[in-house]
Amino acid sequence: MTVDVHQHLWTPAFVDALRRRTTAPRLDGWTLHLDGEPAYEVDPADHDLAGRLALNEGLDLALVSLSSPLGVESLPPGEAWPIIDAYHEDALALPAPFGAWAAACLSEIDPARLAKALDARSGVRDAAGDARPGFAGLQLPATAVRDAAGLDRVAPLLDVLTERDLPLFVHPGPATEPEGPGWWPAVVPYVQQMHAAWYAFTAFGRARHPRLRVCFSLLAGLAPLHSERLANRGGEGRGQVDPGMFLETSSYGPRAIDAVVRELGVDVVVSGSDQPYATAPDPALGDAAWHAVAVTNPHRLLNGKESRK
Repeated sequence: MTVDVHQHLWTPAFVDALRRRTTAPRLDGWTLHLDGEPAYEVDPADHDLAGRLALNEGLDLALVSLSSPLGVESLPPGEAWPIIDAYHEDALALPAPFGAWAAACLSEIDPARLAKALDARSGVRDAAGDARPGFAGLQLPATAVRDAAGLDRVAPLLDVLTERDLPLFVHPGPATEPEGPGWWPAVVPYVQQMHAAWYAFTAFGRARHPRLRVCFSLLAGLAPLHSERLANRGGEGRGQVDPGMFLETSSYGPRAIDAVVRELGVDVVVSGSDQPYATAPDPALGDAAWHAVAVTNPHRLLNGKESRK
């Protein structure tokens, strides 16, 4: 099963909701205005359904999610929920091979509302004519889970996931302080957020949620590569692998993926929709890295296309 766990597709209702806003996050035509980033010209072709379907040819499942850097989840409830609801409605109606991650308002933690969303059925029918299951799990911004207080606050939402054996997807959140050139938010705050979220869940979240599966986008900001420093500072370092924590590659390439594979290993066997974490294109890892995949730790799913056994 070939799965892309990380796509964004702005549907008409979502776009309209952003265009109706007069303060950030908002769209003026196709110009995106955020509090922590310079104005950005969105390419409408990036969110054209027909074009995306063509790009997704060959995928069994493509999971779309709310764009958390926009900061929608942290808006006051009266502002956040209409945008989230618009996203949910359109996401559930997308044709195959699309699936979606649910979103949640963080200024008003509402586990009952999340449960209702997760239990909804997709508007797409399977071969038997039955409505497909709805959301694959929940996406939260890394800014919501980057410390003990944040994890404690969203714990009721994570409990809803555990009850349904559904995963959490952690994505970068807003870059709240505009600084530097246009690439700055993606390269500095996003990475820092993911790094913090990885270690926060290790230190504070896992004990509270022992069965929750968590997938961190953009290789968790390369957080696993700091295991030697962690061990030198009194933590459990290399060799301590949480089998319920996964990584998604985002825009990283062979060098970063190679390094993280050597640290954590990778399971290249994708075993169905209850574990929707793979498969980016083959990152062209060398033989040494594939040895790490097969021998060092063969049970960590990072990026898999085919077994090299």
